Amino acid sequence: MSKHRKPLALRPAPTGKVPESAMVMAAGLGKRMRPLTASRPKPLIEVAGQTLLDHSLEHLKTAGVKRAVVNVHYLADALEAHLKNNVQDIEIIVSDERDQLLETGGGLVRALPLIDADPFLVINSDNLWIDGPIDSLRLLASDWDDQRMDALLLLVPLARATGHSGQGDFHLSATGEIRRRKRGVVAPFVYTGIQMVSKRLLEGEVPEGPFSTNLLWDRAISAGRCFGAVHQGLWFDVGTPQNVKKTEAFLSYA
Repeated sequence: MSKHRKPLALRPAPTGKVPESAMVMAAGLGKRMRPLTASRPKPLIEVAGQTLLDHSLEHLKTAGVKRAVVNVHYLADALEAHLKNNVQDIEIIVSDERDQLLETGGGLVRALPLIDADPFLVINSDNLWIDGPIDSLRLLASDWDDQRMDALLLLVPLARATGHSGQGDFHLSATGEIRRRKRGVVAPFVYTGIQMVSKRLLEGEVPEGPFSTNLLWDRAISAGRCFGAVHQGLWFDVGTPQNVKKTEAFLSYA
């Protein structure tokens, strides 16, 4: 190292307060995970001896979250039974979508009256991550700026998105704003399935019934109110049975 070069500064520990309420997305059909999801919902698939849902809930509890609203649709009875029998130290409220699968955006709209925090965390229960030197949920809370943001997405560099076969999702500016990958172009960051949002994200006109959170993000991106924070640890795309095996093999050697 040159004697004129300054050493890299370590990032201080996050100081922002983590919201005490979170939304956990657990209603999907898990089609890419078949045949494992033929008889159980995707969030109850086990990876390294623990269900994907419990991985997510453990992270929430560790970060200090007190209440989790969990939406259910596919094999909802199995999910509710698991939540009743296996969760401690965090209050679980079920958002019932048995009548109709509402996708991520519609699921948020249905669950919103049950969420008693603003902003709040949203986690897709079908992803798996390991924190680095900084707890990722606390990182989101630390980076949150309520004056500027309606959504803050946790992103992982494409090079560290283990098992991911896509071309990335977003570009990230020096000041944290995100923009989408253009067709035919590789983007350097992948969305982890973890975000912190304000209820402002759902204000204004939203579709009735099923719709994707992408609609809400695009609106926030256009308004300059959708930002990204970079995950410092490990993240795994476990969307297929093959990736479950690859993830377990990776973790056994980590």
